[in-house]
Amino acid sequence: MIKRTILAWGMSCILSIAAFGQDSAQNSFSPGKIWEDTEGTHINAHGGGVLFHNGTYYWFGEHKTAGSSGNRANVGVRCYSSADLYNWKNEGVALPVAAEGSGSDIEKGSVIERPKVIYNASTEKFVMWFHLELKGQGYHAARTGVAVSDRPEGPYTFLRSLRPNAGTWPVNFPESWKSKKVTEADLEAWSPTWKKEVAEGLFIRRDFGTGQMSRDMGLFVDDDGKAYHIHSAEENLTLHISELTDDYLGFTGKWAVMEPAGHNEAPALFKKDGKYYMITSGCTGWDPNAARSFVADDIMGPWKSLGNPAQGEGASITFDSQSTYILPVQGRKDAFIFMADRWEPKNAIDGRYVWLPVQFRDGKPELTWRDQWSLDVFDH
Repeated sequence: MIKRTILAWGMSCILSIAAFGQDSAQNSFSPGKIWEDTEGTHINAHGGGVLFHNGTYYWFGEHKTAGSSGNRANVGVRCYSSADLYNWKNEGVALPVAAEGSGSDIEKGSVIERPKVIYNASTEKFVMWFHLELKGQGYHAARTGVAVSDRPEGPYTFLRSLRPNAGTWPVNFPESWKSKKVTEADLEAWSPTWKKEVAEGLFIRRDFGTGQMSRDMGLFVDDDGKAYHIHSAEENLTLHISELTDDYLGFTGKWAVMEPAGHNEAPALFKKDGKYYMITSGCTGWDPNAARSFVADDIMGPWKSLGNPAQGEGASITFDSQSTYILPVQGRKDAFIFMADRWEPKNAIDGRYVWLPVQFRDGKPELTWRDQWSLDVFDH
């Protein structure tokens, strides 16, 4: 009788634990709130992007640590996996930093931001690109780094860092601008003349031999398998859209400028009904600002401005967030999620995530605030 009672009690505990696990599973998004992984720890994947592969989503992002120094790369790039986009399992550090003092471009204390991963079906490799600043150089290096893995969750092997497109001109760069002799020393910074010269290639000519600057970045794979690297360049004043090689590990030299002297960063690109859309932000450091949106018939442009996609209260600061990626939801037509970060520069690890559905009105992407929402919104 005692054994039977103990057995019944044990089964009751197992069932209670199982029920608790089911009840604790998330089934909606709560933008700006603490978002815990399946172990109950706040997800640590800032400035991230998502890869979908073989039925699973993989979220890659910057691993932040406590305090303001936590904005430097003290750990590396972390990866999480999910089948439903609500509940995320910690898969560990996908790309670890190199040991302090190693001399590696990605040694501990460097800056690794906005990692994105794409899959190359031809090579069967997973390719990660990220914005890299070398240790001790602030934001002067303005490089991009690439790493590769045989598995989506890693570990990834760092290959190299570089400034893109050395020795090549943009496809949409007039011939007459290539030979202009004006330099920064000839101009008053931020004057109308200076801004005009920036738009006409002042910094492109300056960086022609060494390669163009590359800071905030994103990746995009088109329907034909061609991949593109989109990055803030020219002192964050102009976006560059660069075609990657067939193995996704380098640049072909085909690239275009977008919004010259427009001061855009945080690019997030997606495609709908044959058109390319991009959401970006202005450049105000860690402080949020009004998002911008653009559309083009060709990824190399020309791009047309569509204005601020955010609507309603908080739109002027994009709901206190900054774009990082547009996530296509699998199995739902024209379903896209705007992924953004709320930065906490004084305590980086406390950064929050703002995920909102992208809806369209009159051919323009639109973002409205929701305290809580689920994927069912795309069924209406």
